[in-house]
Amino acid sequence: MKFIQNEKKILNDFKNVESKVSDLEVLNQFYQNKEISEEEIHDHYNNALIIIEEVEFKMMLNKKEDSMSAILQITAGAGGTESCDWAEMLMRMYLMWGEKNKFKITELNIQPGDVAGIKTVTLQIDGDYAFGWLKGENGVHRLVRISPFDSNAKRHTSFASVYIYPLVDESIEIIINPSDISWETMRSGGAGGQSVNKLETAVRLKHKPSGIVVENSETRSQLDNKEKALQLLKSQLYEIEIQKTQEERKKIEDSKKKIEWGSQIRNYVLHPYKLVKDIRTNIERNDVENVLNGDLDEFLKSFLLNN
Repeated sequence: MKFIQNEKKILNDFKNVESKVSDLEVLNQFYQNKEISEEEIHDHYNNALIIIEEVEFKMMLNKKEDSMSAILQITAGAGGTESCDWAEMLMRMYLMWGEKNKFKITELNIQPGDVAGIKTVTLQIDGDYAFGWLKGENGVHRLVRISPFDSNAKRHTSFASVYIYPLVDESIEIIINPSDISWETMRSGGAGGQSVNKLETAVRLKHKPSGIVVENSETRSQLDNKEKALQLLKSQLYEIEIQKTQEERKKIEDSKKKIEWGSQIRNYVLHPYKLVKDIRTNIERNDVENVLNGDLDEFLKSFLLNN
């Protein structure tokens, strides 16, 4: 049913484009006969162009995993409290981007920073082509600003890593040997009140062959959290297989760079000037506040169009 729904959307998009082009041909005749103004036909043309470009972009996301939900993990890097605060700013940026694009976002696990911000957070993003949109965000994000935590108002550089992988569903079969997994239970942290923290409902899964560690504290049920952790493990293993077979990205170990100097994919500079620059595509924006408020489509599209 999901496959059929996706095919119907593609067909409807194509019919919409076909209708817009047909309308333009008629409007052009009106314009030639001076029945409508040049401004009117330009408005219709620009509207049609936007729709055509959106359809072209969607057609680029034609790999099986592109249509899947995405798991987004943000981890604070070198810089202590500064980086924890930056990790929380990144989380807010992606939450606002998801809200603008009508994605459903669920918080699976979060570890607050010791003073401010977050050490790490894992979010599930559900919606059409969630992974396809976000798959280029893997890497280190670097912030330069005047520190709000420094009484001397010095400029600080902070780092946080973003890791995106597709959330596998029942259509993907991945077999995991139970003997390869070890479990730990712990109390949930963060918001939720005392009732969340009384029992050890949060879980930590370790997969020995791959070294992958998954933590989940989404619900108050330890069983549900274990099932979700297994799904996240399968999703990461699936992502590794994608990398191996398609050779589109480096192997998973190559992406485990130190979260510090020289490994960033995008710089966000708030001082001494304002600039967001993607290192890979050279796309630059001066409206840093808009970017941090979730206006990311230009960066996301540019990466996908260049890869």
